[in-house]
Amino acid sequence: QVEYSLAERGIEREVVPAAEHHGIGILPWAPLGRGVLTGKYRNGTPADSRGASAHFAPYVEHHRTERAARIVQAVATAADGLGTSPLAVALAWVRDRPGVIAPVVGARDTGQLSGSLAAEDLTLPAAIRAALDDVSGIELGYPEQRLG
Repeated sequence: QVEYSLAERGIEREVVPAAEHHGIGILPWAPLGRGVLTGKYRNGTPADSRGASAHFAPYVEHHRTERAARIVQAVATAADGLGTSPLAVALAWVRDRPGVIAPVVGARDTGQLSGSLAAEDLTLPAAIRAALDDVSGIELGYPEQRLG
């Protein structure tokens, strides 16, 4: 179990290749980028969100960056084009990554759970997956890239 989302792809450096090599499944937690990928923080911090709580604000702030804002915009654009929610797009993306067996969702109410379950019926077109991969990609270096 490791954090993995469009906003947090660092496990692709070593964890994903190791898991694939050993035939181990990945259970990604925070597949919605600690809630940021749902788009709810685009225009501020909703009063009823984890980001509004003194206890959870630092947890959410980790992904409230300029890079994350670009990713959220791409997710929202994809969701608009597909007639679905940013939550469904972000969750479908991580669900379909190599080695992932089941994302761990942290739904706090039935609405969030329903939104998460709706992602199960979504298949992201290759062009949208590629665009999301591009905007959220991480820089690989040593030891991930072969030298020479």
